[in-house]
Amino acid sequence: MNDISNIARLSEPLKFAYWVPNVSGGLVVSTIEQRTSWDFDYNKKLARIAEESGFEYALTQTRYAASYGADKQHEATSFSLALLAATERLKVIAAVHPGMWHPGVLAKYIITADHISNGRAAVNIVSGWLKNEFINFGLEWLEHDERYVRTEEFIRVLRGLWTEKDYSQAGKYYNITDFTLNPAPVDVPGRAHPEIFFGGNSTAAQATAGRVADWYFSNGKDLEGFKENIAGVVAASGETGRGTEAQLAAPRFGLNGFVIARDSEKEARDTLREIVEKAHKPAVQGFRDAVQEAGASTKDGKGMWADSSFEDLVQYNDGFKTQLIGTPEQIAERIVAYKKIGVNLFLTCYLHFQEEIAAFGRDVLPIVRELEADLARRNGTELDLSQTPVASASSTTGLVNA
Repeated sequence: MNDISNIARLSEPLKFAYWVPNVSGGLVVSTIEQRTSWDFDYNKKLARIAEESGFEYALTQTRYAASYGADKQHEATSFSLALLAATERLKVIAAVHPGMWHPGVLAKYIITADHISNGRAAVNIVSGWLKNEFINFGLEWLEHDERYVRTEEFIRVLRGLWTEKDYSQAGKYYNITDFTLNPAPVDVPGRAHPEIFFGGNSTAAQATAGRVADWYFSNGKDLEGFKENIAGVVAASGETGRGTEAQLAAPRFGLNGFVIARDSEKEARDTLREIVEKAHKPAVQGFRDAVQEAGASTKDGKGMWADSSFEDLVQYNDGFKTQLIGTPEQIAERIVAYKKIGVNLFLTCYLHFQEEIAAFGRDVLPIVRELEADLARRNGTELDLSQTPVASASSTTGLVNA
């Protein structure tokens, strides 16, 4: 009992998401074969495979300039809308930068996407770390902690316009006066408005997430590292009274992880070794130089990628650190260990997305559900699978082979 966090939701099944490969180069900066494409036809098929495999979410990346070898990029919000139109159940999270969007314009866009998709649109607010994307567009570049001041105002505007009429907000970056968006977002039971995801490792990011985000996303972390992040978010959430009556629900937690599921642990570890050995060194080093400036710029040196090694950055969201590497049984056990500390969602990525997402739904997810059910029973509750998509092995296999 004492190894289970008091914020762990044992009766709620874990949710699974995948990174949408809407930028070229795959999800590792390596010359190893990646049977993954950034084009829409590949991604449309992938989204359908994912929703048949038991995935609930997809996250579309936002990138404007070539970095970490991604020399081609599709814009995130339009790509997300197209994926929503191509699917029936999958929720698609569009990543956006404050400073490049006005929150009122984004709020209106997401409402439209929400109606087109019958309530499946969501956003991931990314404060920004690639300086050249802003300054080369002629946009203001803010220092690290100030970016989170703007982000917090941005999120408050989104939520206000989605939930109130004649909404007003006076701030440092945004001033809204008596504004109503009509129609409102789709009325989805159990959802106050389109979900707001937000990420960052720094103290400022944790505090912002604790005050205003629905979901806190983190780069890959080991168990102890993510416990520390969770504690920072929970502390900020508690200070604002979240989770109490008439307040925002407490934030939930998502974690990035690169999945290498193979028949043996040795085969999985050999694949990881090959990925790193074939790293595109100039691209990884260029990415490292750009992002570690961001981490070092925080007051306490705890920003994103601040402690990432070259090997970590071959997967550019530190996905190897989460160690979802081994047999399906080993990966499932690792996933449930994270659930015990408070993780609610895994944001996953793969070498060969279509085949490996189908395999995850077929080989890993059923073991996760068994372990979750056993964990719940041993702690006096039951796992509620009533609202959880069930992977369909036969239909998924057909989609992969289509």
